[in-house]
Amino acid sequence: MVKIMKSESAKIRLAIAGCGKLGNILTDAWRHGLLPEYEIVGVLGRNREHALALAAKAGCPAFETIEDLLDAKPDYVAEMASVQLVKDIGEKVLKAGAHLVVLSIGAFADEEFYGRIKAVARENGTRVHIASGAIGGFDVLRTVSLMGQVKTEMVTHKGPKSLQNTPVFRDELLEDNEESEVFAGNTKEAIQLLPTKVNVSVAASLATAGTEKTEFHIISVPGMEGDDHRITAEIDGVKAVVDIYSRTSDIAAWSVVALLQNLVSPIMF
Repeated sequence: MVKIMKSESAKIRLAIAGCGKLGNILTDAWRHGLLPEYEIVGVLGRNREHALALAAKAGCPAFETIEDLLDAKPDYVAEMASVQLVKDIGEKVLKAGAHLVVLSIGAFADEEFYGRIKAVARENGTRVHIASGAIGGFDVLRTVSLMGQVKTEMVTHKGPKSLQNTPVFRDELLEDNEESEVFAGNTKEAIQLLPTKVNVSVAASLATAGTEKTEFHIISVPGMEGDDHRITAEIDGVKAVVDIYSRTSDIAAWSVVALLQNLVSPIMF
C-alpha cells in the first residue's frame, strides 16, 4: 500500500475521471459516508453536461482537460470510463505524482502500453491500483499462478442483446433457444475484438498466465440479463475457481469504493 501522509485534519484528495453511471455510483458512496477519509477535488468527463452534474453532486469543479484536473493536485485519480481514457490519461496522472485507480483494465492488454505505464510509475514513485471490477479473487488466482505453470481458462455467459453492435453478434442469436459459443480464443484477441466487453478477462489473465495464454470463451445465452464470469486457474494439485454473476455493471463501481477503503484501512483484505 502506498502511504499518503496527511495531517489529522487533512483528507486524501480524490479526482474522478468519467462522469457516467459508474462515476455517479462512486460519488454517491462518498456522499453517503463510505469514504470519509477522502475529499473529491475534481471530475473529468467527455460530456460537459454530465460532468457539471456530477461536479455539483460532489461539490467540486468539473474540468475539461486532464492537465486542468491534475492542477487540483489529487492524490488519486479514479478512472471510471473506458480503455481509451486509461490510455489518454494514465501516463500524465503518474508523472504528475498522483496514483491511478484503473477500472478499465482492458487497456493493459496492450503490452507496450502496460510496460510503459509500469516504467512511468516506477520512475515517479507512483502506483497503479487495479480495481477488481465485475470479478474478484485476484489474490487466490495470483497465488496459484505463483505455485507453478498455471493453466487459466475463463468462460463468460452473456445475453445476446448485450452482444449487439459487436463483431461476434449474429441476428439469429436473438431467436436461438439454446446456448451458442460466439468467441473462442485468448484474452488478448478478445479485447482487440471487443474492447468494451471483456475487461474482466484481461484482469484475470494479468493475475495468472498472461493475456496470450489465458483461454477465453464467450457464450450467448437466450434471455439472459447481465454477465456470468467463471475463471479457473489450475496447476498440479491445486485448482481455484472464481464464478461471479452480475445483472448490471454496478459491481464494477463498487469495487472501486472497496479498493479506496482498503487503501486507508489498517487491516487490508
